[in-house]
Formats: sequence, structure tokens, C-alpha cells
Amino acid sequence: MIESVRKALEHQALVAEDQRLKLRLRRRSEPDIFAGKSAAMQEINRLIQQISPTDVTVLIEGESGTGKEIVARAIHEKSRRNARPFIAVNCAALPDNLIEAELFGHTRGAFTGAISDRPGRFQLAHGGTLFLDEIGDLSSKGQGDLLRVLEDGIFRPVGSHKIERADARIVAASNKNLEAEGINGKFREDLFYRLNIVTIHIPPLRERAEDIPHLVQSFSEHFCAKHRRRQKRFSREVVAFFQTLRWPGNVRQLRNIIERLVVTVPRNVIETEDLPAALVQSSRPDQAFTIQPGMSLAQVEAELIRQTLLKVTSNRAEAAERLGISRRALQYKIVRYGLDRLPKTQPHRAAAAT
Repeated sequence: MIESVRKALEHQALVAEDQRLKLRLRRRSEPDIFAGKSAAMQEINRLIQQISPTDVTVLIEGESGTGKEIVARAIHEKSRRNARPFIAVNCAALPDNLIEAELFGHTRGAFTGAISDRPGRFQLAHGGTLFLDEIGDLSSKGQGDLLRVLEDGIFRPVGSHKIERADARIVAASNKNLEAEGINGKFREDLFYRLNIVTIHIPPLRERAEDIPHLVQSFSEHFCAKHRRRQKRFSREVVAFFQTLRWPGNVRQLRNIIERLVVTVPRNVIETEDLPAALVQSSRPDQAFTIQPGMSLAQVEAELIRQTLLKVTSNRAEAAERLGISRRALQYKIVRYGLDRLPKTQPHRAAAAT
């Protein structure tokens, strides 16, 4: 009996170590989207640290390319479930006639083509985390099926008489405003309330331009190592130009641009003439920015200062005059909101340099 217990403990230790090894390898294979010191990302980091040890349901909202799945994985990796699977499912790709089978599994012969038993996503994620990506695109039938298991905590595989208990932490993500979708009748309000226990809103890259220098450096180091290239440096003019762009593809677009430049530019320093023509042509000035209901006054003030420095003038004295505050007060707010890494040159000059 002692020998059997010893072997079981050794096996358990090997499995745990294997999971930790997989985690370390995955971290090395993914660039860091959290690089930077913006107030918004610091708040997201704080919230991740706070909620990860719990099993609370999390809803992550943000535009496409902002890194919603990476945030979901960060929550999983810091949770007590990190040794168990992280299962991601694209809700937009689930056909109506297979939603139940995909989520809850099926038995052999349950329907035409079911030639063997197959576990569903809830079974695969047992003890771990189930990430429901683009949940705003889930069909009305799928929303009803999901709501039922979230309320009861149990489900039944298609074709089975056996009831199974769901033991997966739910993290959902959407590039849509689910509250507005619910008001418009496009998303079930009762499901929204089930998901909206803790919400993380990831800002688009254009609203965290002060993080771009850190992201550029992080991505450059990552892809140089991945593709076995010599370490490359991006010139100040290039980084300043990046900070003036709208980045419709957000962090994903920036990451892809950095990887392309690291691979294709042979020199150690990447200059403005190396930038893709399409990227340069997209650098049209945009004087508008969005204020969302629910933002704190500090967030609104930080965004107004950021946009003024980026799109009106980078001269601190002139910016203070435009904002109606003293230069000393502006400098204090710049440091407070982590805006001291914004470009010091005028945006149109950076663009002209290309």
C-alpha cells in the first residue's frame, strides 16, 4: 500500500511539473500585450490579480485585436485551476444544429454521424477554464442552452440519460457591447446578467498610445528571438509615428507589423523608410475620440490630455493653455496618468518624415 501511494504521488508530481513546463513554453511563445505603464492596463493587471484566485465569472469586452484571449489566459494561469485545461470555443462558429453536442458532448448514435462518444467543451474544461469567445455572436438557441447550464450547474450530453455536473470557470469575451445588444433584443438580458459579474474592458491601442514604445520593444525582442534575428531597434521617429496611428487592428496589428519588419529589414535600426506604404497612407489625422458612459472623471481627463498631446500639440506649454490649466498642473497630471512617454514631436512631422 505504501509503495502504491508513493508511485501515485510521484505520478501526480510529474503531471503537475508537465503542466508548469507547458505553461513556461507557452509564455515564451506569446509576446507580452501588458507591456507599458498606462493607467488602464495597470488597472486591468490589478483586477486580474484580484479575481484570478476566485471562480467568479468574467466578461471581457474590447475591440477585435485588443488581446481578450490573452487576458483570459492570464486569469486562468493565475488561478487555482491553472493545472487543468484552458478550453477556448469560438461561439460565432457554432452551428445551431450542433451547439448542444459541441458544448455538452454526445453519445454514439445520438444523431446521424455520431459514430462514437465525444466529450463536449464543458467536459474538456472540467476543473479548468472555459473561454467563450465572441459570445455576442452566439445564436439565440445557444444562448438559451448556455443560460440553462449556468443557472443549474448541470447538463446532459446529447443522447445520454446521465446528468453531469459542470465544473468549469466561465470567462466570456465580446467585441460588442452586450448591454446594448440586450436592450436591442439581440442578446438575452438574463444571460448578460449571468455573465456580467466582473467586467474587464480592454481599451483600444489608440487610447493607450503611451504604451506603444514598451510594446514595440517587447514585440521586437520576442520576434528577434523567435526568428533567430539579431536584436533590432526601432528609431524614435518610427515609434513616435506609431503613436499617432489609429490602429484599427489594435495590438494584433502592431504585433504583426513588428514581426514583418523584424523579418524583412536586414539592418539593426528600423527607420521610417522601412514602413509599409499602406501603413504610412493610413496616417490621416483624426481629431475625435470616444467617451463611454461609466468612465470615471479621471479616465476622461486622462484621455482628453492624451488626445490633446497627440493630435493638437505636443508642446506642453501650448497644451496647458488649450486645456485651460497651468503648465505645472499639466505636468503633474501627465505623470499621474502615465502619459510621459507620449511623443515629443508633432504628429504631422513624424508622418512627414516617412
